Amino acid sequence: MILFLAIPFGLWLGALIDLLRSNFADSITKLIWLVVIVFIPVLGAILYLFIGRKQKVNTINQHSNTFQ
Repeated sequence: MILFLAIPFGLWLGALIDLLRSNFADSITKLIWLVVIVFIPVLGAILYLFIGRKQKVNTINQHSNTFQ
């Protein structure tokens, strides 16, 4: 029974954390995804993971190039 609550909550939390740590081309896109994830929790998280993650801006991690 607890898995029926834990799995959707984990999915929602993972999508929310990924959204907040990511960069987008404009801040309005990030805000729209935040509203979708918060107000439509499970469906919004699934949509973000399949659609929203493709809209993120690719950034070069400057720290990974330090030791190469």
